[in-house]
Amino acid sequence: MKTIEIRELSDAELLKRIEDDKDTLAHLKFQKATKQIENTAQIPTLRRDIARMKTMLTERKRTAASAKA
Repeated sequence: MKTIEIRELSDAELLKRIEDDKDTLAHLKFQKATKQIENTAQIPTLRRDIARMKTMLTERKRTAASAKA
C-alpha cells in the first residue's frame, strides 16, 4: 500500500486495516514456521505497510495536538 493510499483513509479505517494486517502477518509467520509459505517477501512488505499506517496515525495526532495548542 502506498503512502498516497494511506493518506486517503480515515483514522477508523487505518485502525481496522492495522488490526487486519497484524492478523495476516501472524498467519504468514505461522506458515513460514511450518514451511507452507510460497512467497516469503510478503512478510517484510506487510510489516512496512503496518509501520506506514502507524506513522500516519501518529502524524495526524501530532497535527491535531499542535492545532489545539
